[in-house]
Amino acid sequence: MNDTERLSAIEDLRRLMARYVRYADHKRWEDLAGLFTPNGTFTPHKPDGSVWLRMNGREEIAATIGAGNGPDDVLIHHLFSDEIDIHSATGARGTWSMEDIITRPENSEVNPDFPFKGMHGFGHYHAEFVRTDGTWYIAELKQTRLRLDFTY
Repeated sequence: MNDTERLSAIEDLRRLMARYVRYADHKRWEDLAGLFTPNGTFTPHKPDGSVWLRMNGREEIAATIGAGNGPDDVLIHHLFSDEIDIHSATGARGTWSMEDIITRPENSEVNPDFPFKGMHGFGHYHAEFVRTDGTWYIAELKQTRLRLDFTY
C-alpha cells in the first residue's frame, strides 16, 4: 500500500465515523447499524471499565440503541483527535476521543433501563475496521469512558 492509498483509507475511515455520529445524532439507527459488518459488535463501557452493554450484529445494535433513546431526546456526539493505523488494504484500527450529550425533555417518559434526564460523557471509541468489496465497515466498536455526568 503506497502513501496515497494509506491516506485515502484514513480519510474513508474518518468519514465512516463521522457518519456514525451523524446517524446517532439524528436517531437513524438502521443506517448507523449498517455501518457495521453483519456480525459486528458494539460494547460501551462504564467509567470503572466494566461492560455496560454488549451488542452483536446489526439488528441488535439498531434495536438496543434505539430503545435507549426516546423520540424527543436530543443527542449530540463529537469525535476528535483520531489515531488511525492501516494494517492492510482490508484491515485497520482507530481510536477517537469523544464527547456525547443526551438531553431529555421534562415531560418525557423515564426509560427504566436509562432513567436519567441528561447525560454528558467523555471517553474514547476504539474501532476495528474491515474493507469488503471496496467499502469500509466497523467490525468491532468499543466505547471506553473517562467520565459520565448524569442529571435526574
